[in-house]
This record gives sequence, C-alpha cells and structure tokens, in this order.
Amino acid sequence: MTGPPLLGAEEEFHVVDLTTRRSAPEVDALLARLDGAEFAPELQRSLVETNTPVCATLDDLRHHLRRLRARLEEVAEPLGLGVVAAGTVPLADEGDAISAGARYERMQHEYQLLVSEQHICGAQVHVDVPDRDVAVQVVRRVAPYLPTLLAISASSPYWRGRDSGYASFRSMVWSRWPTAGPPGHVETAADYDAMVAELIASGTISDPGMVYFDIRPSAHLPTVELRVCDACPQVDDVVLIAGLFRALVGRARADLDAGLPLPASRHELLRAASWRAARSGLEGDLVDLVGPSLVSPPLLIGQLVDHLRPQLEELGDWEQVLELSQATLARGSAAARQRRAFGRRGEFTDVVDALLAHTQGRTPVVEPPTTVPVSPALLGAYRPAAFDEAVSEGGTVLPHYGFLFRALERMGPRGMVAAEGALRAEQRARGVTFRLGDGEQDRLFPLDLVPRIVTAEDWAGLAAGLEQRVRALEAFVRDVYGERRIVADGVVPASVVDHAPGWTWLGTLAPADAVRIAVAGIDLVRDRADHWVVLEDNLRVPSGIGYAITSRRLIRSVMPDLEPPAGVVGLEPVPQTLRSALLSAADPPDPDGAALLTSGPADSAYYEHRLLAEQMGVPLVTPRELSVTDDGVFLPGAGAARRLSTLYRRLDERTLMTARGAEGRLIGRAVGALVARGRVALLNALGNGVADDKLVYAYVPDMVGYYLGEKVLLDNVPTYPCVDPDRRAEVLDRLDELVLKPVDGYGGQGIVIGPHAGAGELAEVSAAIRANPAGWVAQDLVELSTHPTFTGDGLEPRAVDLRAFVAQSHTGGEPRIEVLPAALSRVAPAGSMIVNSSRGGGAKDTWVLR
Repeated sequence: MTGPPLLGAEEEFHVVDLTTRRSAPEVDALLARLDGAEFAPELQRSLVETNTPVCATLDDLRHHLRRLRARLEEVAEPLGLGVVAAGTVPLADEGDAISAGARYERMQHEYQLLVSEQHICGAQVHVDVPDRDVAVQVVRRVAPYLPTLLAISASSPYWRGRDSGYASFRSMVWSRWPTAGPPGHVETAADYDAMVAELIASGTISDPGMVYFDIRPSAHLPTVELRVCDACPQVDDVVLIAGLFRALVGRARADLDAGLPLPASRHELLRAASWRAARSGLEGDLVDLVGPSLVSPPLLIGQLVDHLRPQLEELGDWEQVLELSQATLARGSAAARQRRAFGRRGEFTDVVDALLAHTQGRTPVVEPPTTVPVSPALLGAYRPAAFDEAVSEGGTVLPHYGFLFRALERMGPRGMVAAEGALRAEQRARGVTFRLGDGEQDRLFPLDLVPRIVTAEDWAGLAAGLEQRVRALEAFVRDVYGERRIVADGVVPASVVDHAPGWTWLGTLAPADAVRIAVAGIDLVRDRADHWVVLEDNLRVPSGIGYAITSRRLIRSVMPDLEPPAGVVGLEPVPQTLRSALLSAADPPDPDGAALLTSGPADSAYYEHRLLAEQMGVPLVTPRELSVTDDGVFLPGAGAARRLSTLYRRLDERTLMTARGAEGRLIGRAVGALVARGRVALLNALGNGVADDKLVYAYVPDMVGYYLGEKVLLDNVPTYPCVDPDRRAEVLDRLDELVLKPVDGYGGQGIVIGPHAGAGELAEVSAAIRANPAGWVAQDLVELSTHPTFTGDGLEPRAVDLRAFVAQSHTGGEPRIEVLPAALSRVAPAGSMIVNSSRGGGAKDTWVLR
C-alpha cells in the first residue's frame, strides 16, 4: 500500500416531517429518487444511510460528506421532508415501521423491543490496513482512545420527548445489543473469525455484520471500522474524528511494527470510560485510562492530538486536525448546542430546526426567548427584599434566566433534591473540600445547585473596570516600595502606607520590572441591575479559581440539561493562562522551572492548590521539599535536582518566613535574597498586602486618577477612614447606619453591621474605634443583590457577591492583563450579608454568557 491510507465514511440520518418536525417513516420515497450505491435504507424506515467513496485526504472526505448531505436535502425537501444528522431526534414515535427485507424481519422477531427502539443514527469511519491480521491488532491498540472520539461526536441528549441526562443517549440504546461495546480480546484474524463463528453458533447473532463492537475489522476488506460515534450535525466534527482515527490507526501500526505489547486496559474500564463520555460529552470530565483519573476534555483531546502529531504530520493532516479540535472544543458538543436551542423557548421544534440547519452547514434562525411565569412549586414563597438578579419586582423571571427556570421547573423540588444528593456524592468522590481553620476537619465545599448568570454586556463593563483597577494597584505597589511619589504628592497620607498591616520590608526585594500582582481576586457586589461596586481587593494569595473550575464541572455533571441559549464562556483555558503568567516571570521562560508552592494539606484551600498544579502541569511543592542555596531554589529528585525559577505562592508571608526546607533550616530570608537577585520569582510578590487592606482601599479611586489619568470605571463603596478626625466623628455619630470593619480583618471576622447590631455591640465597637482609630474603617451599607438558592424544598433569595480574578503576565517586557472567566459567586446564609465560607457562606457556579 503506497501513499496515505485511504478512508471513507458512512453516515446515518433521521428523516423528519418539515411540518411537525417529527420522525417520518418515508425513506422509501427518498430512495426511489436516489440512485447508486451511495444511499441505502437502515433498520427503520425513518432512517437513511450515505456512503462516501474512498478518499485520500480529509478535504476529499469533507467534499463528499457535504455533497451527499446536499443531495439528500435536494430530494427530501419537495416531499415535505428533511434529514437530520444526530444520534437521536427529540420527536420520534416508538415502533416506527421496520424496513423491508428478510434480514430486518428476522432481527425484529429475534430482538423485539431493541429493534422497535432502534431509532438512532451513527457515523462510521473506515481506514485501510494491509491485511486482516493487522486489522485485529489495530483494533486492540486503538480501543482505549475511542471514548474520546465518542465525546467529540455526542449529539443525542433527547429521547422520546425528554432530556435523557446524557450527551449521547444513542450510546445507551446501542449498548443493549449483545455484541456492542469494546472489542473482544483476540490477537489474530483467525481468532477473530473463530469468536464470530461461536457467537453465530450460540444463536446470539445471525451473521458477522451483527458484531457491533465499537471498532472492528471488516468482514470482507482489509479495513478497520470505527463504529462508536453518534451521527454529527457538523461535517467538520466527522472530518476531525476521521482525521484522528486515521492517525490512531497509523500509530497502532507503528507500535505493532516496533513490537510493543498490546495495551492492558481492562474491558470493564473501557466500558466505564465510554459510559462517562456518553454522559458528559465535551461538557464534563472524561476518563484518562492512564491512572485512571477524570480529566477535562480540552486536556485529554489536546494530549491526544499532541500524541498523534508525528502521524498527523506524515499524513499532512496536522494543522487541519489541530484547528478542527480547537474549534470543536470552543463550540462544545452538539448535545450542548441542542440544549441551548431548547433553552430559548422550551420547544423541541427549535432543536429540530437547528439540527436541520447544522446538517447542511447553515446558521439556524434563532427565535427570541419567551417569558417564564413564576413556578408555584419552586418560587411560591419567593420574596426578595433587595434587588434580585433573576426575579423581577413583579414576580416574573428575567428573560436571560428563562431557560434556567424552565429546566428547574421540569426537575421540580424532588428532582433538585436528587441532584443535590448527586452533587454531594460527586464532591466526596473528588475530594472537593475546604477547612474552616486550624484543627478543624475538612468539609465539603458548600456549592449551590442554581448557577448565577452574568450577561456578556455586564461582563464587558466589569472586565474593563477590573483591568483598570489592577493596573492602578500594580502601579501603587511598585511606587510605595520605591519612590513613594503618591505619598510625596499628598494623594495618599504617609500614615496610611506606613501603618498598613500588609506593609513589609520584603516588598522592597522584588526587581523593579517584576509583575507584583500576578493574580488578583477582586470582590464585587451589585445593588441594582446596572451598578456594580468593588467591596474588597485581594492581592496576596487569593483563592477561588480552582473552586470555580470545579463548580462548573460538578454542576454540569449532575444537571447536564442546564445549557444556556447563548452559551457560556468556557473555563478550560484558565489554567493555561495561569501557567503563562507563571512562566513569563522568568527570563527566558523556563517550563521546567515552575511550581506551585503550598503549605500542604493543612491549608484550607489545599484542594485548589492540588487541582491548579495538575491543570497547569507544574509540580505541587511544600517548603519541606525545597533545597535553598545561594544559587537558587531546587527541587531534589531521583536524578539531578531541578532548579525552580518561578513559584506560584499560595502560602502567606508569615508561613514562608517560618518554613523550613529540605535540610531543616529556615528558608524564608534566603528565598527573599534570591528574589532580590532575580534568581527566583514569586507570584504573587511579597509585600502586596500593603495595597489590599480596608484603609488603603478607600484611596484606590485616587490611584486611578493619579497613576492612569483615567475616570474610575468601577465604584468603591463609600468608605470613611476612622483615622481622619472629621470622618471619625461622622462615623461615631452614625454607628447604627454603617458597616464597621477592622482594617486587618479577614474572612468577615470582626465586621459589625450597624443596622443589624444591638446597643451593646455598638457600644463595644465605638470604644474600639476611639481606642484605635487607625484600625477601623466604616462604609455605607450596600444592600447586596440576591439570587435564587436551593434550600432543600424550594428556592429562597440569598445575598451574593462575586469574586473575579485578574491575571497579569509579562509579554514582550510589558504586563499583559486578562480578566479570567472563572469567577466565583459566594452566597450568604439565610438572613445574613456575610458571604465568607468561614462564616457559613456557600458558593455558586457563575456563568458568563458569550
């Protein structure tokens, strides 16, 4: 065989009535107008199959796939029919007529309901191999990668007018056949033929064509057939799968020629990985059989494409497959797109219309969303006291939440209780925990079922304001550890800087051009629809990014039908953005010299540390594992010690200063000296706390004007520094109206909310302010917006804030700022406005709409 292996594809399509959008058993009318071997009937008369000619290139395959789809539509439309490429269609009747023929009639008699419910469509790809012995070997070697291809193809969330909860329910229907699933453990063509003969002799199947393995050698030709995939609405998804499959066949042949052993994956684990792919599609974690472990689809698919690069380059497919894989991940699975179409109005006809358009490569016509009445079951007692982000004052659900409440209405309270139980089980299985304090036991991270939505317009305004704020704070930190111009010019009083709890001599060690604030966590609240304000800046070791990523995965896992019509900005690129920020701190960037530094399992956010290190592909290290010398920071290992040039610091300065290294010596000052000499970079920089206490916060708007010369885009909450005599007098006169905060407080500790406090508590805070004015600030009370939160038997309005994350990195010597979409909404307990986890608060997944 010379040149690249030839390939071809078979696609199955649903025939639907264009008036009712229901499946239509009219394939005979179509086939009567079609000629040649490129079109064929399927088991049911509402399905039709196409067969491409053999192709040498992916471009040829794409051309024929489009040509055959166009020909089907050309013939079907005058008959009032359409064709849909998808694993299932939502509007199908059980027991559609079976196609004529003795083989189909025998199957109907033998398999009964399996045949009546075989209203499913798949896509199959064929690739040439030299002979059938090679084909059997290739089948075994490629099998472990097939769940990933299934996830790419997943396009069948709906079954008989309801959401199945799966991305590929076709797989569940298909798996009921006695020979469906991973291939058998045979190694030669003779072994394979003997196995088929035994199956026929057992009466389980009647011919070799009924061996429905996920991948199989052809019964008559030297090819291998991929059979695991759903039919795909997008032609490009078929082309991507074909390109990956041909490269996998090439890799398997190379491994065979090299004498490598067959993979040892358990048959049961292959089935489990396929089930997970059918459940999740591209919207939830998939099984990496090396481990095994759950990983995100972008990571698994990216690893697969990289693994196959030599074969793809040899075939001339590398650039095309890389581009197609990135495009598929960006738009999500076809199952998710169907759920988005359904979410706009709750109509299955919209899903079918979108599938009809996608099958022919057209953009669907989008109908506007409809209003949603309040559900008596879920919102009967819903009475928000402040601005609510989902429900209007008149009691109607706001339009951009319509899809969500339609889905919750279908679930009802009992369904939500079940989903909450599944959520907690997933959290326990994945170890999603945090710790309130020293000596406390780990507890499940409190995550609510109902996601919070931030519209694209809101996010654009927030992103601009957050970027501006971090630029100003970065300039301030550099300045106060250097020339102190802002103090000399009287914009910020010297006492504010000098007495700031976060000021430390360690802040003077960072090189002048270093990015000080690599990761900022900015807490925001809103008191009306068009008004967000900053509540607090966190510039030291802000936590929450990992919990935001995990929250998305968990919610999608237990409630896959919550798919917004506009789509949600994905969180998959976030770890790579953090990695880029980490690597950019070294000159030149050193991919092998980065690590995440944690104090270890005792840290309340250790789960997040572990997750982010895994996702960024860097080691997770504790001070005890480090060897610190005059030459640098080293991570001892089996071979030569690895020098670490950049550390993503997730422990506070005090812990670092008292930490002991691998040799048992204190390492904090030695690390500081290396920072000063440019031998190691710490992200975030030491000393950042000078810019994020509650007194300095009051001057951030002035920093924006002073350093940037710009108008402030995000307001502060009006703040009164008690160190100022005039402001202190006003505060003491208005204690029962204001929120009183200790400057060095964290986690909501020490806060007194005047309108909610008793006379004794106000008297105590008054005495504390008089005794130490510099230790207190006061703020006007902001009524936090509320959001529907599930409480076990219904939804209640709970106060929420938003922690948004901003990353900075060096790009060409200049800081590059990016607002991450991995925002974390925090939820206060009933009757409270304090959202911190340490005070009983919880969290929500936050969906930034595209």
